[in-house]
Amino acid sequence: MAFPINSNVINAVEPPIAEAQSWIAGRTFPKNKPLLNLAQAVPSYPPASSMSEHLADNVKLFETAQYTAIAGVPALRDSLASNMMISHGGRIEPENVLISAGCNQAFCIAIMAIAKAGDEIILPAPYYFNHIMWLEMLGIKPVLLPFRSDLNSVPSPKDAENLITKKTKAIVLISPNNPTGAIYPSDILSQFFDLAHGSKIALIVDETYKDFIEIMPPHNIFLSPHWEETFIQLYSFSKVFSLTGYRVGSIIGGQNIINSATKVMDTLAICAPRIAQDAALFGLDNLERWVADKRVGILERLNYVNKIFRNTETSYELISSGAYFAYVKHPFREKSSKEVAKQLAEKENILCLPGSFFGPNQEQFLRIAFANATVEELSLLSKRLESSLKRLTPA
Repeated sequence: MAFPINSNVINAVEPPIAEAQSWIAGRTFPKNKPLLNLAQAVPSYPPASSMSEHLADNVKLFETAQYTAIAGVPALRDSLASNMMISHGGRIEPENVLISAGCNQAFCIAIMAIAKAGDEIILPAPYYFNHIMWLEMLGIKPVLLPFRSDLNSVPSPKDAENLITKKTKAIVLISPNNPTGAIYPSDILSQFFDLAHGSKIALIVDETYKDFIEIMPPHNIFLSPHWEETFIQLYSFSKVFSLTGYRVGSIIGGQNIINSATKVMDTLAICAPRIAQDAALFGLDNLERWVADKRVGILERLNYVNKIFRNTETSYELISSGAYFAYVKHPFREKSSKEVAKQLAEKENILCLPGSFFGPNQEQFLRIAFANATVEELSLLSKRLESSLKRLTPA
């Protein structure tokens, strides 16, 4: 090779979804045993037809092909601020909002704005793999909160307090969580906020899946008079409006973080795609009932999955679940989680992700992403898991 590659990038983990998809590449599946693809968190339904019609008209406009303001279309920033005040309470101004090209980018921007190589970021194990990849690429040290399966996969603020050092810049949480599905109670999030505020570090909470829970508000942090000093909310329009390929998300924070995030956004992308911002704005202003209907569908899937593991004879144990995910303990103690996941794909035509994709000490677990499956498809899961007890070969 004529030139070296950044070792931080080389040493970061490989994209896990691509690896899992390679396990079924080139295969065909019989009608009597179709593939159950429970690997990636994507909606099983297209965007609302009214949105598609609206975008078909907008795409013809010259302005749709142009840059927007770096922080996003003003009308979208205003609408999101208003919607978040309705769902969460508190006072959020449009100036507190930056629109990004997806929530992954929102995370990257927020981290780049507050931390540099050698700093530390606290995040729970198991973690979302794209988060750890970005920290590794920037030379930022991830410090892992212990996995609390005894607390329904909800991390402990006391555990976090013991990990804070002079190098700590933020605590990162996801609720509802990816991969565990755990929905963090409001009082736990408030304790994390108080800890971060008292320690003069940021609390970053990814709320991508907030639209698929029944409890509102998810927390009361925006009610604090100090929220702008400490709190950074990340959000995605991908799941709520089925816009995964459009790439549109957001950051909500105090003016200092938004100013710095705007600098980062300008260098990364200049602005989020205009057509994606148009889609998000249309959704916020027009699709409340559509979103409510889809929430009901996701909750039906969640309840069905919970029922499977309550009633199953398979010895698979449900650790936690919520929104799009179930985190399951598999019964094969002698096997790694990747061995189990690969053999489930090979022998039972179930594609799910091994716990090892989400960090150390996760070899006993599997992540099941059920949102892209119908209830009819999920009805096949129980028998296949039962079958796996006999068909998965010894290590």
